[in-house]
Amino acid sequence: MLQMKNLSKVYRTHMIETHALRGFDMHVKQGEFVTVTGPSGSGKTTFLNIAGLLEEFNDGEFLLDGVDVKGLNDNARSRLRNEKLGFIFQGFNLIPDLNLFDNVDVPLRYRGFSKAERRERIEQALAQVGLASRMRHYPAELSGGQQQRVAIARALAGSPKLLLADEPTGNLDTQMARGVMDLLEVINASGTTILMVTHDPELAVRAQRNVHIIDGQVSDLVRKMPSLRVTDGDQIAVA
Repeated sequence: MLQMKNLSKVYRTHMIETHALRGFDMHVKQGEFVTVTGPSGSGKTTFLNIAGLLEEFNDGEFLLDGVDVKGLNDNARSRLRNEKLGFIFQGFNLIPDLNLFDNVDVPLRYRGFSKAERRERIEQALAQVGLASRMRHYPAELSGGQQQRVAIARALAGSPKLLLADEPTGNLDTQMARGVMDLLEVINASGTTILMVTHDPELAVRAQRNVHIIDGQVSDLVRKMPSLRVTDGDQIAVA
């Protein structure tokens, strides 16, 4: 689904050269749920921007769903981004003057879908996140967790193969964050690949795999350990 090999990204000013990514390798398979962690300034945001085709890289290889990204012009990158990717941001990025239906509709209009297809996609996406009955409500009438669910619905309506989430629970309390993570796990179980940046270690270990980034490089790969549960008779079973 996503493959980066020996990727580098350098920011240059007149006097300073900053290596945001160096010798960066990442491979995410179709259907995986991968979390990305690391300290501030480690390169997580740069990586996510490159993965989302929002930013170019200097050297290395990057294949997105089998397409070599390097050398694509702006139109080709935009087309690939619209067809393959969905985005969820920490700040929700909902338009306050539009109701939920119209918020989800905005990116679909740029895709050129017919009115009937847009309606079907919007209603299906809002139902998937549990907000079908509130599609005529406005963002201010919702809780923070509900607003993030609308943002997820907006991403899902485009049927992305890869969902990129940048700190999607960063503005939520613990209970709401867990609810959003529950929803993302359900979406992943339906076949959507998810790549999520997070600072929350509790959420990071719930993914199938965690990638830790330090100083623009992959530090280690921490695979999810089997969870333990107590069964009848107080016997321990591996989940």
